[in-house]
Amino acid sequence: MKAIKVEQSAPLHGSVKIPGSKNSSLALIAAVCLADEAVTLQGIPNIADLRVIYELGGEIGLKVERDLAGSMTVDPRNIQSTSFDPAKSSAFRTAYYFVGSLLAKFGKVTVGYPGGDDFVSRPMDQHIKALKMMGATFTFFDRHYTVEAKELRGATVYFDTITSGATINAMMAAVRAKGSTLLLNAARDPEVTDTANLLNHLGAKITGAGTDTIRIEGVATLHGGTYAVIPDRLIAGAFLMAAGVAGGSITVQDVIPEHLSSCVAKLREIGLEIEGDDHSLTAHSTGILRATRVRTAMYPGFATDLQQPLTALLTQAQGKSIVADRIYPSRFNHAHQLVRMGADIKLRSGVAFIKGGKPLHGALVHASDVRAGICLILAGLRAEGTTTIAGVQHIERGYEDVVASFRSLGASIGMFHSDSDRIDNRRRSSIT
Repeated sequence: MKAIKVEQSAPLHGSVKIPGSKNSSLALIAAVCLADEAVTLQGIPNIADLRVIYELGGEIGLKVERDLAGSMTVDPRNIQSTSFDPAKSSAFRTAYYFVGSLLAKFGKVTVGYPGGDDFVSRPMDQHIKALKMMGATFTFFDRHYTVEAKELRGATVYFDTITSGATINAMMAAVRAKGSTLLLNAARDPEVTDTANLLNHLGAKITGAGTDTIRIEGVATLHGGTYAVIPDRLIAGAFLMAAGVAGGSITVQDVIPEHLSSCVAKLREIGLEIEGDDHSLTAHSTGILRATRVRTAMYPGFATDLQQPLTALLTQAQGKSIVADRIYPSRFNHAHQLVRMGADIKLRSGVAFIKGGKPLHGALVHASDVRAGICLILAGLRAEGTTTIAGVQHIERGYEDVVASFRSLGASIGMFHSDSDRIDNRRRSSIT
């Protein structure tokens, strides 16, 4: 079993190149299944979540090859089955994207119920509603469900709640449906727009992505092409917050600043100085952190995936902060771990009440999901003593090499292998 050890760090300085978006990459790989030729995707991160997607795709005949430069060729031409192993697909939340991408081409898809992060159940009602309105029928079993459609037809779908996953799923299904589809109250996330841009590049007819109204004209075929994924705004936001937690100046490179507008505004409100250009942002610590109130919202609001690292930052802000997550009210497992490190946090009905300014101390803590893991790393940078973080497998779902990234900034962090009861020699010097 692996764990990450973090020592209290001096102020961090340097720059980090931000990889391609994990959430966007998951959708893009599924979207390629709609094509009739091979597609090359650039910038796809080499993370655990993507390796699960490759395995799932390989079992149905999807061919994925990655070259040394990081480009990935995805070839859907040999797909022969659309029945996914229930256990494997249930362990992965966004396996449902394969329903939207394969249903119009093959008429039937079988997949396990969505799993993934354990902080909340993921409702599927809006996915089901949209696909049913396009002509699909659902059959539900104990461990999996089957979706069938002799023909998908365009429809007008109003989402009762804003949902990125259902917007992407419905959009993919509509690309090869007959007629026009109108998605109302659609999610505006950059990952939705990225998926639409890829599909348009392959010959789809999608307009309005990035707004709350998306129109899709169905097409009979899609060709191949080459496409680059957008950078990961969530990783970028977490590194900007690290400058506030540990002090110093951190630059995130290869980003789209517009995607981080709400995050940047909130960090400035808290006390960081942030400057940037078209492709980078730099956060400077001023040594002063102010308490604030945050309520998560769908894009362009403050992202739920950033409330966890922000909570670590706010433990060091003088005064009382309030963090409300109305999207996933149960997403506060990280708060219990921060309390073990000395933080003063009270939870009530999806809201964290944080009394900031109290010193943190090292402790043995557990990362319950990707964002909780980065939250605990940030806290460990500030805590006195050694912070040992278990649950590394969750962090590796979203970060290719989080230890190397923080070490490049000067952090005292290393990977610990408990089976040998010693620190990896390659990283020993970083935590002595």
